[in-house]
Amino acid sequence: MPYVDGFVLAVPTANREKFLAHAREFDPMFLEFGATRVLECWGDDVPRGQVTDFYRAVQATDDETVVFSWVEWPDKATRDAGIKKMMEDPRMDPAANPMPFDGKRMIFGGFDTAFELGH
Repeated sequence: MPYVDGFVLAVPTANREKFLAHAREFDPMFLEFGATRVLECWGDDVPRGQVTDFYRAVQATDDETVVFSWVEWPDKATRDAGIKKMMEDPRMDPAANPMPFDGKRMIFGGFDTAFELGH
């Protein structure tokens, strides 16, 4: 079963094209280092909750859109090795590849697949 890294972030809505250009440049590195699939999803139908929601999770402002992304890996060992290679890669230098969003408000984590349907 695949291993999944998930990400939620707030991107200034005006930076949509900058974000997508950044993702098109950056995301192929995941595939280069062993991931099998990368999805970048721009918030479209993201409801605001009464107690918690995606907006609160990343402290999104009214001029930001919530982005939900995930990276699928064949297994955790491949993910761990791939992430290590990415962190050592000079292309990851924020000075060379600045993020068009506030990375401090991004939430992320790695997840074991409990079960899978379809595909």
